[in-house]
Amino acid sequence: MAVIHSALRQPLIEGDKTISQVTEDICRPVGRKPSALWWSAFLAAATVFAIGATAVAYEISTGIGTWGLNRTVGWAFDITNFVFWIGIGHAGTLISAILFLLRQRWRTSVNRSAEAMTLFAVTCAGLFPVIHMGRPWLPHWMLPYPNTRGSLWVNFRSPLVWDFFAISTYFTISLTFWYVGLLPDLASFRDRCLPGFRRALYGFFSLGWDGSYRTWQRYETVYMLLAGLATPLVVSVHTIVSWDFATSVIPGWHTTIFPPYFVVGAIFSGFAMVLTLMIIVRKVMGLEKYITHRHIDVMAKVVIAMSGVVGLAYGTEFFMALYSGNRYEQFVFLNRAMGPLAWGYWIMVSCNVVIPQLLWLKKVRGNVVAVFAVSLFINLGMWFERFIIIVTSLERDYLPSSWASYAPTRIEVATLAGSFGLFFTCFLLFARFLPVIAVAEVKGVLSYGRHTGSADAVVASAARG
Repeated sequence: MAVIHSALRQPLIEGDKTISQVTEDICRPVGRKPSALWWSAFLAAATVFAIGATAVAYEISTGIGTWGLNRTVGWAFDITNFVFWIGIGHAGTLISAILFLLRQRWRTSVNRSAEAMTLFAVTCAGLFPVIHMGRPWLPHWMLPYPNTRGSLWVNFRSPLVWDFFAISTYFTISLTFWYVGLLPDLASFRDRCLPGFRRALYGFFSLGWDGSYRTWQRYETVYMLLAGLATPLVVSVHTIVSWDFATSVIPGWHTTIFPPYFVVGAIFSGFAMVLTLMIIVRKVMGLEKYITHRHIDVMAKVVIAMSGVVGLAYGTEFFMALYSGNRYEQFVFLNRAMGPLAWGYWIMVSCNVVIPQLLWLKKVRGNVVAVFAVSLFINLGMWFERFIIIVTSLERDYLPSSWASYAPTRIEVATLAGSFGLFFTCFLLFARFLPVIAVAEVKGVLSYGRHTGSADAVVASAARG
């Protein structure tokens, strides 16, 4: 029996893998002892996270006066990091839900890690509003539950409350979607383990999965419903985040372009982070046959499209400020491009608009190192985008007499670094104990682009068809 590859459809999984080989290749890294490289990365990430946690503990015990905020700049690193991490979390739901509904089969090799990335990124994002509350030990006050505080309720017109409900809803649906997709793979791990604690643990979380036709039918129904439920969240969550700014009257924020602008920017930064993580995972865990150059090429093309839309949004902002005739709006954008923080603005434009254009070249998209470098630049540029939008609009407002410059303190920098430490610590633990690729879904695309049988039979079938 020969495996004949289609000239029109290239296989999504390379190496002519069998079903048993897929299970073995993806499950093997989870079952064996972690390598020295994993331990080095984990200890480095955990150390950075510990530094950030120490900074947050000091800030909570002392007050937000430890930050570089002043009466003019009331938001800076905290809200910048919040919006950045929410944006990172968008790609997971996009790849898992929307591409699933659109029947994009290439998603099967990257959706599991993207979903996990969403959970960890949303966790990092949710920390910053809590830290900035002033009384971070009272976040439960925002929950609409019967209480003894009489008529004392949260201000439902506050963007902080909108963010709370948006994040909690997004996290709950994303966690459920991720967990349901894990069930077949958890059952595979259960069956591969020797009797003991680990097998009992996998057995408990696999919810009695038996692989029967009825089980698969119900699983696919639930998965489809969750995908349909999660899809609107991609648009709604970052739209709500954009309203934190768009509903104000501050020049540079009060604009109707922010909802679509923020959503596209979130998808842009999320795909860049997926590329960053997937390129590392495929190399470290030896999964080059499953996360192939085709997967990288398709995600790079999505990045090109989103870069174009982001660049269009940058130009639209300048055009509308000029067209409006509002001198305050005009000043804000000139200040971004030519003011004290112009260096950050041009880093943003270079990383988000100029550098991604290299991905138009097929040779660049085919070079894994080059794509990895571009993804890092995009992550940097998207952080600066949020920073520039927030700080430049606050530093120079209506009255020159109230202008004040902002500079982050070591506590803020340590908190930012700690959020990255938390993110990578969680991701490394995920890669250690759970499959980074959806085993069951990959098995469903093994036959894509290839036929098994005698060469003569395949040719004859193609001639008849």
